[in-house]
Amino acid sequence: MTKPLKATCHCGAVELAVMLTDGVKTASRCDCSFCSRRGAVALTAPLDGLEIVKGADNLTLYEWGTGTAKHYFCNICGIYTHHRRRSNPNEYGVNAANIEGINPRDLGDIPWTDGINHPSDRK
Repeated sequence: MTKPLKATCHCGAVELAVMLTDGVKTASRCDCSFCSRRGAVALTAPLDGLEIVKGADNLTLYEWGTGTAKHYFCNICGIYTHHRRRSNPNEYGVNAANIEGINPRDLGDIPWTDGINHPSDRK
Protein backbone atom coordinates (compact mmCIF):
# COMPACT_ATOMS: atom_id res chain seq x y z
CA MET A 1 0.00 0.00 0.00
CA THR A 2 1.22 3.49 -0.83
CA LYS A 3 1.99 5.82 2.05
CA PRO A 4 -0.14 8.98 2.29
CA LEU A 5 1.52 12.25 1.34
CA LYS A 6 1.77 15.06 3.88
CA ALA A 7 0.24 18.41 2.97
CA THR A 8 0.30 21.52 5.13
CA CYS A 9 -0.79 25.12 4.91
CA HIS A 10 1.89 27.84 5.12
CA CYS A 11 1.83 28.25 8.91
CA GLY A 12 1.49 24.51 9.62
CA ALA A 13 -1.73 24.83 11.59
CA VAL A 14 -3.51 22.52 9.10
CA GLU A 15 -2.07 19.16 8.09
CA LEU A 16 -3.58 16.68 5.66
CA ALA A 17 -2.72 13.07 4.79
CA VAL A 18 -3.45 12.63 1.08
CA MET A 19 -3.68 9.62 -1.20
CA LEU A 20 -3.68 10.94 -4.76
CA THR A 21 -5.74 9.20 -7.42
CA ASP A 22 -2.95 9.09 -10.00
CA GLY A 23 -0.07 11.10 -8.59
CA VAL A 24 0.83 14.33 -10.37
CA LYS A 25 -0.74 13.09 -13.62
CA THR A 26 -4.02 14.68 -12.49
CA ALA A 27 -2.52 18.18 -12.17
CA SER A 28 -4.90 20.83 -13.49
CA ARG A 29 -5.94 24.45 -13.20
CA CYS A 30 -9.43 25.86 -13.58
CA ASP A 31 -10.43 29.11 -15.27
CA CYS A 32 -13.65 29.75 -13.32
CA SER A 33 -14.03 33.15 -11.69
CA PHE A 34 -12.70 31.85 -8.36
CA CYS A 35 -9.93 29.42 -9.35
CA SER A 36 -8.38 31.72 -11.94
CA ARG A 37 -7.84 34.30 -9.19
CA ARG A 38 -6.47 31.70 -6.80
CA GLY A 39 -4.08 30.29 -9.40
CA ALA A 40 -3.36 27.03 -7.58
CA VAL A 41 -2.55 23.73 -9.26
CA ALA A 42 -4.90 21.01 -8.01
CA LEU A 43 -4.20 17.29 -7.77
CA THR A 44 -6.99 14.73 -7.45
CA ALA A 45 -7.78 12.64 -4.38
CA PRO A 46 -10.88 10.49 -3.78
CA LEU A 47 -13.11 11.47 -0.86
CA ASP A 48 -11.66 8.64 1.22
CA GLY A 49 -8.12 9.65 0.19
CA LEU A 50 -7.93 12.79 2.31
CA GLU A 51 -7.67 12.93 6.09
CA ILE A 52 -7.39 16.07 8.19
CA VAL A 53 -4.57 15.08 10.54
CA LYS A 54 -4.61 18.32 12.52
CA GLY A 55 -6.17 21.75 12.43
CA ALA A 56 -9.74 20.95 11.38
CA ASP A 57 -10.82 23.81 13.65
CA ASN A 58 -8.50 26.13 11.67
CA LEU A 59 -10.21 25.42 8.35
CA THR A 60 -12.62 27.95 6.89
CA LEU A 61 -15.15 26.93 4.25
CA TYR A 62 -15.97 29.08 1.23
CA GLU A 63 -18.98 28.29 -0.96
CA TRP A 64 -20.92 30.21 -3.57
CA GLY A 65 -23.23 29.67 -6.54
CA THR A 66 -24.60 26.13 -6.50
CA GLY A 67 -22.93 25.37 -3.14
CA THR A 68 -21.59 22.10 -4.54
CA ALA A 69 -17.93 23.08 -4.50
CA LYS A 70 -16.54 23.47 -1.00
CA HIS A 71 -13.22 25.30 -0.77
CA TYR A 72 -11.18 25.08 2.43
CA PHE A 73 -8.57 27.55 3.69
CA CYS A 74 -6.46 27.93 6.80
CA ASN A 75 -8.04 30.72 8.85
CA ILE A 76 -4.62 31.71 10.20
CA CYS A 77 -2.41 32.03 7.09
CA GLY A 78 -5.15 32.06 4.44
CA ILE A 79 -3.69 29.28 2.28
CA TYR A 80 -6.10 27.18 0.21
CA THR A 81 -5.65 23.54 1.21
CA HIS A 82 -8.29 21.57 -0.71
CA HIS A 83 -11.77 21.62 -2.15
CA ARG A 84 -14.60 19.23 -2.83
CA ARG A 85 -15.15 19.45 -6.55
CA ARG A 86 -18.24 20.70 -8.30
CA SER A 87 -17.22 18.79 -11.43
CA ASN A 88 -17.09 15.55 -9.43
CA PRO A 89 -18.32 15.75 -5.81
CA ASN A 90 -16.72 12.34 -5.20
CA GLU A 91 -13.27 13.93 -5.47
CA TYR A 92 -11.15 16.50 -3.76
CA GLY A 93 -8.80 18.86 -5.49
CA VAL A 94 -5.71 19.30 -3.30
CA ASN A 95 -3.34 22.26 -3.55
CA ALA A 96 -0.22 20.72 -5.10
CA ALA A 97 2.02 23.38 -3.52
CA ASN A 98 1.01 22.19 -0.04
CA ILE A 99 2.25 18.64 -0.59
CA GLU A 100 5.75 17.88 0.72
CA GLY A 101 8.19 17.22 -2.11
CA ILE A 102 6.02 18.71 -4.87
CA ASN A 103 6.88 22.02 -6.51
CA PRO A 104 4.18 23.00 -9.05
CA ARG A 105 6.86 24.69 -11.15
CA ASP A 106 8.41 21.26 -11.79
CA LEU A 107 5.16 19.85 -13.21
CA GLY A 108 5.60 21.44 -16.64
CA ASP A 109 2.62 22.60 -18.67
CA ILE A 110 -0.53 22.14 -16.62
CA PRO A 111 -3.82 21.62 -18.50
CA TRP A 112 -6.70 24.02 -17.85
CA THR A 113 -10.25 22.93 -17.02
CA ASP A 114 -13.06 24.99 -18.56
CA GLY A 115 -14.75 26.19 -15.40
CA ILE A 116 -16.22 29.23 -17.16
CA ASN A 117 -18.50 26.95 -19.19
CA HIS A 118 -19.26 24.43 -16.44
CA PRO A 119 -22.17 22.08 -17.29
CA SER A 120 -23.90 22.95 -13.97
CA ASP A 121 -24.23 26.55 -15.17
CA ARG A 122 -26.12 25.68 -18.35
CA LYS A 123 -29.85 26.25 -18.29
